[in-house]
Amino acid sequence: MNKITFSTAEKDLLVSKIESYFHAELNQEIGQFDAEFLLDFFSQELGAYYYNRGLSDARTVLAAKLDDVDASIYELEKPTEFSK
Repeated sequence: MNKITFSTAEKDLLVSKIESYFHAELNQEIGQFDAEFLLDFFSQELGAYYYNRGLSDARTVLAAKLDDVDASIYELEKPTEFSK
């Protein structure tokens, strides 16, 4: 898996959300540097878990769609003496 990176705008937004969370939920002020450090930590240490969950969810959706396609193909079959 490649390193998780964010654009400057994305990182600024995420850092702002971390700062807001600390203020609203923990009643603490956290500086931009500390919020960036925390974001980098979570991205590095926990990002793969979220990434893998996303892949698992995508596989589940894809498998369901492939089942639909498979059923649609069977519906197109014409009866022959070799049909099941």
